Amino acid sequence: MVETAPGRILPSLTAETEFFWTSGADGQLRFAECGACQTLIHPPQPVCRYCRKQEMAVRAVSGFATLIGFTVSDRFKAPGLPEPYIVAQVAIEEDPRVRLTTNAVDCEPDQLALGMRMEVVFEHVEDVWLPHFRPAAEQGQAAPALPEDEVPPQAMWRHVRPMPRPDKFEDKVAITGIGASPIGRRLMVPPLALTVQACEAAVADAGLTMDDIDGMSTYPGAGAYGGFAEGGATALECALGIRPTWYNGGPETFGPVGSLISAMLAVAGGLARHVLCFRTLWESTNGELMRRGEITQARPSRVTGSHAWFHTFGATSAAHTLAQNAQRHFHRYGTTRETLGWIALNQRANAALNPTAIYRDPMTMDDYLTARSITTPFGLYDCDVPCDGAIAVIVSAVDTARDLAKPPILVEAVGTQILERIEWDQSTLTHEPQVLGQSAHLWSRTTLRPADVDVAELYDGFTFNCLSWIEGLGFCGIGEAKDFLEGGKNIARDGLLPLNTHGGQLSHGRTHGMGLMHEAIVQLRGEGGDRQVRDARVAVVSSGGLTPSGAILLRSDT
Repeated sequence: MVETAPGRILPSLTAETEFFWTSGADGQLRFAECGACQTLIHPPQPVCRYCRKQEMAVRAVSGFATLIGFTVSDRFKAPGLPEPYIVAQVAIEEDPRVRLTTNAVDCEPDQLALGMRMEVVFEHVEDVWLPHFRPAAEQGQAAPALPEDEVPPQAMWRHVRPMPRPDKFEDKVAITGIGASPIGRRLMVPPLALTVQACEAAVADAGLTMDDIDGMSTYPGAGAYGGFAEGGATALECALGIRPTWYNGGPETFGPVGSLISAMLAVAGGLARHVLCFRTLWESTNGELMRRGEITQARPSRVTGSHAWFHTFGATSAAHTLAQNAQRHFHRYGTTRETLGWIALNQRANAALNPTAIYRDPMTMDDYLTARSITTPFGLYDCDVPCDGAIAVIVSAVDTARDLAKPPILVEAVGTQILERIEWDQSTLTHEPQVLGQSAHLWSRTTLRPADVDVAELYDGFTFNCLSWIEGLGFCGIGEAKDFLEGGKNIARDGLLPLNTHGGQLSHGRTHGMGLMHEAIVQLRGEGGDRQVRDARVAVVSSGGLTPSGAILLRSDT
């Protein structure tokens, strides 16, 4: 056993998980097992996801596993863990579909290699035995191999559900207005005030009045989201008195712009004619107020739900998971840090032409490569920019759209289907989870193809998100991003796939996908000014990943 570390964030023991977190008391690792088909199930569930029988039991395993990912966390602090520390993922030898997020211990990072054999070693803290892993004394003689995905990335399309009817809801809706508040760092403006600014701008842009708005939709809605929301649809209704016939707000949707897809369904179904969709972030101000002590946020000593499988080991950010997906992409396809660097450089070059972007200074590949490490292989410029700002978009019934102030932007198709495991560390190995399935679904709802897309606004919370969407949407083959991105020419404004033309979240600011939608509308209207892509008629926007995401294909009304 390793030494007890004081202050560790620990999992709460529940009826479903207590067996796992206490099984190390006798030095054995245990998992839930289906009694009907003898399949290991993790995280524990009341039903087997493979045979769907409800005959769950507990099984002890050998404690050996394959190292399938690791990242050295340089910029995140976790109580009870040294700085830096190693977050790792291992695949259990008895069933490599079962994986654990853990810490690699008793070794230095340069002693680790993907595919090596690892063995469990437990850390006893209070009433919990935390399973860490260290390199096993005996390694296999053959070259190690990483496990494969349950659904190969190239075969996602085989599992797409066909359209249930030939007519599409997308044909009944249009985008008629867009608006944005000021976007910046530490604006020190109440978040609801930013929301109101963006919404008033979008309503005016469409040539409507607030009295015309009969629907509201937002993400993630009301809740304790800190700097990630303004209070939800109900907060805005209280401020503006809109009296909607339909409203929506919540995080379990098709990514951050899932609010738009929900609005489209409401409009197509006749519940509303003009839905005001909005997204507000005030991370910078929230962070500053926390530093001043004006906002306090208690750090729980015990965590529950999905957080328990990650936060317990210091994997407190999406960066820790995506860094390991990027590492596996590097390993399998020869991708490099320079590959990701071309995305960061492209976004910065586009931001230089956008007066609303937060970071506009020129950046070189050397700047990118020598920036401080966040969690390997991600450096500072692989990560998007926390900011304050709000974006609003109006979804209208198509039969009203052509009478409004601006030419409508039509919706060609959406992609929403979940084809991969939802749990971050059980999902797709070599791409960002929740990208490949939604991408395959998008193309099943249209006769257009990737070659028809004139501009792509793809989610770039991290550079690797963007790479995953490029491959997932078919702009190059799976594993071919290294060649496609080399030199940055293909993704430049005058290239094959003009990408994130406003600077993306990496340079414009983290507006959680809604800024990408705003820019797509700007481009399809021809209002991009110095950054305008010539003859832009078709645009694709992606939103999110890791959690369920969505993709939307748009076209101008010509």
